[in-house]
Amino acid sequence: MKKFKNILLATTLTISAFLVPTNISAASSYTVQNGDSLWKISNTFGIPITSIKESNNQSGNMIYIGQRLTIPTTVSTSDKQLLAQLVEAEAKGEPYAGKVAVATVVLNRVDHSEFPNTVKGVIYQKVSGYYAFTPVQNGAINNTPTASSIRAVNEALAFRGQGQGSIYFYNPKTSTSDWINSRQTTVTIGNHRFAK
Repeated sequence: MKKFKNILLATTLTISAFLVPTNISAASSYTVQNGDSLWKISNTFGIPITSIKESNNQSGNMIYIGQRLTIPTTVSTSDKQLLAQLVEAEAKGEPYAGKVAVATVVLNRVDHSEFPNTVKGVIYQKVSGYYAFTPVQNGAINNTPTASSIRAVNEALAFRGQGQGSIYFYNPKTSTSDWINSRQTTVTIGNHRFAK
């Protein structure tokens, strides 16, 4: 019972840390600490490096201790949570890179003109009367995400717009769609094939 309580507490703390960034002030700024890099900061806040650089009129990657950076908001906390739930449901048992890639597909769709322009809109989009993502259809979207899925979402956000442009993924062993097989494959990770 004690072990179960410790696991539950660790899971709750992990999810809480994901939902409420502790290093960001009400003014949406962050003071650079010893050991920080733009990559580490972007991963912590789930913000693309390019967005941090743009918000701070910075062209290079050099930052210094004590520097105050403006941290822009690109995706709401509730959308990050929803995306982590989708990643957990779609990529459970897949390699970590596959989880990042699933989150990236959703973000690429948000940025693509043929899809809704919000994370929630993409995840709950219906195509021919069916949800685009099976976990929404079968309810698995409501499961609690693991720390790995949460971390994958932050990494996908940090790299937003820098991938290969994948807007689809599927399992070629179980897919019955001839159309999806006609799409250009960008990468295969675990059991998923990613395409554009």
